[in-house]
Amino acid sequence: MRALSIASTGMLAQQTNVEVIANNLANMNTTGFKQQRAEFQDLLYQNVQTPGSQTSDTGAVAPNGIQIGAGVKTAAIYRITTQGDLKSTSNPYDVAIQGSGFFRIQRADGTDAYTRAGNFSLSPQGQLVTQQGLVVQPGIAIPQNTISVSINAQGQVNATVAGNSTPQTVGQLELTRFPNEAGLNAQGDNLYLETPASGSPQAGVPGTPGYGTIQQGFLETSNVNSVDEITALITAQRAYEMNSKVISAADQMLQDTARLGG
Repeated sequence: MRALSIASTGMLAQQTNVEVIANNLANMNTTGFKQQRAEFQDLLYQNVQTPGSQTSDTGAVAPNGIQIGAGVKTAAIYRITTQGDLKSTSNPYDVAIQGSGFFRIQRADGTDAYTRAGNFSLSPQGQLVTQQGLVVQPGIAIPQNTISVSINAQGQVNATVAGNSTPQTVGQLELTRFPNEAGLNAQGDNLYLETPASGSPQAGVPGTPGYGTIQQGFLETSNVNSVDEITALITAQRAYEMNSKVISAADQMLQDTARLGG
């Protein structure tokens, strides 16, 4: 009976849906996290009678045909890259992106990764680094005798050192854009990698056309909406239950058929 296998694909699809929703809710407080959404496609059809096929010698055709579907499959888990809210922290090394772009990060193996999470710190050498100790590119070193740091909307980093009231420019933050941000490969630790689907990285100065601006003393929060996620969770749970009821009904029908045969 096809209903058993069809309903099982529906249960697997809704299980995936619930797992995606669970991950969204788990990362509600993750800096720079971007919500994900599961998307589904129907499976191949068995054509008992193809729509438009000839049904008689007079040339009449079937207006609808008979096609029996095989169920559903997960087509993609799409990342929604809308802007998250900005939260004030008053930490001079916390920076948020207002608009498009990613910070470029150098990983331990020398390759580049990208992030929206701007909760940076200083390394023992005074370099601006992520919470994992990875250097923010291009490398920015803060002098040891610095008493205050300011970062303007265009990403220029200025430091005021002891004994000199005039701030000095010590670096320039850059932003990187991609033609398809949803095509980036999530690696965990708030990092993404370039892929053929994302397109090539395009570096630019914050505040220039097409690039966001930098907000010092702020962090971008997750763009997950808890109300929407709970609503989606209830819908997914009900869909799972209905598919399980189809399996129960199909099982009962097979039992009835077996008893008739006996």
